[in-house]
Amino acid sequence: MDHVEFGKYLSQQRELRGLSRDEVSRVTKISPSLIAALEEGQVERLPSRVFVLNYIRAYATVIGLAPEEAVLRYEEVDKATPEPSPVVLERERRKRAWVALAVVLVVLGVGALAALVMTGKAPNPFVR
Repeated sequence: MDHVEFGKYLSQQRELRGLSRDEVSRVTKISPSLIAALEEGQVERLPSRVFVLNYIRAYATVIGLAPEEAVLRYEEVDKATPEPSPVVLERERRKRAWVALAVVLVVLGVGALAALVMTGKAPNPFVR
């Protein structure tokens, strides 16, 4: 079982009981987008694990499942999901750093050009 299958299990159990996502959201105070992410197995859209476990408990209680059984099912799925390797994490971190650096350099370049145009040391590129 993976996160998608676990989400399908939750949504099927909810539907069997005739409840909508909005009803579960209203009673649990969990946002509809997080309910959708949980039911669709979109782990990347979910907050940290401690919150997810509490959401699962609340969700299960509202739809009439045993909360701890639902949490155990989730933990089995979560443990089966491999963690990204340190190499992959470092690659992603470096990519974000390069993107941030590029954005800073573009902003500085535009600022420098604007300063030169405003002081009259460079012609305005927008005026003919």
